[in-house]
Amino acid sequence: MKKYVVLNNSHWGWLVKIITVILTSLFFLFLGVPLVGLLFRETPAVIWNEILQPDIFQALQLSVVTTTVSTLLAILFGLPAAYVLARRRFFGRGLLETLITLPTVLPPVVAGVALLLTFGRMGLLGRYLEFFNISIPFTTTAVIMAQTFVAAPFFVNSAKAGLEQLDQRYELAAYTLRASPVYTFFRVTLPLIRPALLSGIGLCWARALGEFGATITFAGNFPGVTQTMPIAVYIASESDLDKSIALAVVLLAVSFGILLTLRLSQRVQKSR
Repeated sequence: MKKYVVLNNSHWGWLVKIITVILTSLFFLFLGVPLVGLLFRETPAVIWNEILQPDIFQALQLSVVTTTVSTLLAILFGLPAAYVLARRRFFGRGLLETLITLPTVLPPVVAGVALLLTFGRMGLLGRYLEFFNISIPFTTTAVIMAQTFVAAPFFVNSAKAGLEQLDQRYELAAYTLRASPVYTFFRVTLPLIRPALLSGIGLCWARALGEFGATITFAGNFPGVTQTMPIAVYIASESDLDKSIALAVVLLAVSFGILLTLRLSQRVQKSR
């Protein structure tokens, strides 16, 4: 006579827990081990000496400036867009939401080609800019445009989510006290969605800092003009591994610092 082993609920629970722990551990090891290997590949002294090289410092300086400018542009143009999408219902709204999200899943190289075909010398708009002696590709402006194109959606989507989750009764209360829409937006709405805005700004800045594909396609690789940190990492990896590692560690440290700061600020906001 065959015997069957019947697992009760407690046995199934322990089995699920063990499988969950194993899968989770493997996943975090997959993410963490390569980063740890990057950090311990060279000594801190070697990394620091490479960072002090003029070309690396130049790439770092350019990345910080262009990333900051592109983030400010994302806030300037993205905040009104987020407000319209969150508070207005109109025909084509779903299409615009898809359009804003598209750069987050679009291969960056495709974004770079699209920008080049639009603003290049023979592009859709670039051919008309030639009449005014304006050339955008392979300039610092092209770097900022490429970074804004791929990073702005992170801010817009975060700000939009914050506006959608906000209870509009706070704004209605301000209106009953005869506050103008502009005053209400800046003194009531924005402070209430501050965590979402800070999260969006941080993600936008970090994504712009790490942008590579669209930048090298649309802006090229010219030291001091368009060579950002990710491009410098790629170029250095072909000839100078120590320099490539140093640049990669800097990018890793900055990105980690931004994300950690966002997490801590969100916890502080929730604890208040």
